[in-house]
Amino acid sequence: MNFLAHLYLSGELDEVKIGNFIGDFVKASDMENYTETINKGIKMHWAIDEFTDHHSVVQKSKDRLRPKYGHYAGVIVDIYYDHYLARNWRNYHDRDLRVYVDQQYKMLESYISILPKKVLYMLPFMIKHDWLYNYQYFEGIERVMHGMANRSKFNSKMEQSVAELKKHHKAFEVEFELFFSELINFCHDFLKKN
Repeated sequence: MNFLAHLYLSGELDEVKIGNFIGDFVKASDMENYTETINKGIKMHWAIDEFTDHHSVVQKSKDRLRPKYGHYAGVIVDIYYDHYLARNWRNYHDRDLRVYVDQQYKMLESYISILPKKVLYMLPFMIKHDWLYNYQYFEGIERVMHGMANRSKFNSKMEQSVAELKKHHKAFEVEFELFFSELINFCHDFLKKN
């Protein structure tokens, strides 16, 4: 899952959201720098990634992309799934997406003093180009994929992946909905137990 999903799945505590948001940018050895609640969010991020990476429905989505994109298929699917979450936001949250996203940007900026360097570099671009809101549009996904392709060490071809999203839009959406309902339950259990 990508940034919008990680924030959404964190519940209402800002520090859990922060941890879940930065989870890709911290190592276990960095956790001593954060509060217990932020660490809960970091662990939640890692648990979500583990659950997602091994889920049979997600594998179907990845398999559709793997012949062309190889190991980048998983990264692409994560972003596709944020597309469906943003597009179908009303099915998952009672707050308007525009309102929710603006609140998340303000919350992230309020924690700027503790964000990892890579997040500090990325966040202004995320806000300027309104990634979280624009995931719902093909143009928004295309912009994100172009940025990721430019940062990739290898020729990932990710900038071309909107073509597959359009071509198999319904199939990916069905897979997202099946998977995401299970992921929501998984995250509710995680938050209760930890």
